[in-house]
Amino acid sequence: MKYVIILGDGMSDEPIELLGGKTPLEYATTPTMDAISQMAEIGLCHTIPEGMKPGSDTANLSVLGYDPKQYYTGRSPLEALSIGVDMKSTDIALRCNIVTLSDDNLPYEEKSIIDHSSSEISTEDAAVLLEAVRQVLETDTYKYYVGTSYRHLTIWDKGEVVDLTPPHDILGKVIGSYLPEDKNLKEMMRKSYEILNEHPLNIDRAKKGLNKANSLWFWGAGTRPALTSFEEKFGKKGVMISAVDLLKGIAVGADMKVVEVEGADGTLHTNYEGKARAAVQELLDNNYDFAYIHVEAPDEMGHQGSTMNKIKAIEYLDERVIKILKEELDQRGAEYRLLVMPDHPTPIACRTHTSDPVPYMLFDSTKTLVSNLLYNEADAKRSGNVVDNGYEMIHKLFA
Repeated sequence: MKYVIILGDGMSDEPIELLGGKTPLEYATTPTMDAISQMAEIGLCHTIPEGMKPGSDTANLSVLGYDPKQYYTGRSPLEALSIGVDMKSTDIALRCNIVTLSDDNLPYEEKSIIDHSSSEISTEDAAVLLEAVRQVLETDTYKYYVGTSYRHLTIWDKGEVVDLTPPHDILGKVIGSYLPEDKNLKEMMRKSYEILNEHPLNIDRAKKGLNKANSLWFWGAGTRPALTSFEEKFGKKGVMISAVDLLKGIAVGADMKVVEVEGADGTLHTNYEGKARAAVQELLDNNYDFAYIHVEAPDEMGHQGSTMNKIKAIEYLDERVIKILKEELDQRGAEYRLLVMPDHPTPIACRTHTSDPVPYMLFDSTKTLVSNLLYNEADAKRSGNVVDNGYEMIHKLFA
């Protein structure tokens, strides 16, 4: 038996008036998921433990079977694992986004945050800008490391875990009351704007109609993580297929294989087909037991507040990942169990994560199950099936 989780990051949502009171998942044209749902278990899963913030870090740990209350030490340390940074016990890792702040004559504290992803900046452009910052701001205490797209890393030697605000939580807001209380972190952010706003690369980006990537934004502080090996914990050899450093870092920490897919970049235009085929190869040709296919696009479109692009991301997930995966596994005679779910909602209305339960769909190729439900938020609620602790969901998959 092979096992697969297809994780549509931030895919679930709330009813939207523009869509006739439907959610993007209800509204999207998803023939593959519709067909599977007629033979699958549909239900709701609480992925965010009570009292914890609804981050992709806590939520994906939960879906992978790791209780966040036991294993979570911060988001950035997980990304440090992916980048290959060997943290000391006294190090603090910080997520270091390159964001877009308003380009005006107001003081730094009075500027507004326009875009947490700087028009989904490429890793190549971001590396140039981060190097400009590094040359001015890097010290023995603060080290900068290139990640992916707008997502980068700062290591703070002998630092402390301070309370910091995720940039995607305050889109469109004036930043002053959300800046770090730590004076050094706040000053590095302010100086980064001075370095980046008129950088030649940003001048060129503005001419092309792209948002300037003109400020660092620190958040997600944490200490070195310690995850139990996935194979030791569940008795399954697992692979991670994702374009996002956070997910790769979780996999590294759990001793899972990380599969790099060419053209997979975490955007709406990622290599969906490549992810599906990579999973098939690892499961059937390389004899792995479990594949986790993570698709970031629905979450990014939710943060951008783009209803139609979120629908498109869900349709791409259906047509270019789930359909391909199912067809290839079926054609090769594999027996498999498939779990489709988000990690958390990213509603268009608020453009950030919420802690609401998410819909799941669990399909077993060897069993006949008749369901009158479709895979969406409303039918999941109607099902009456509820998993209260997200980290127990993987036990249903492996049952």
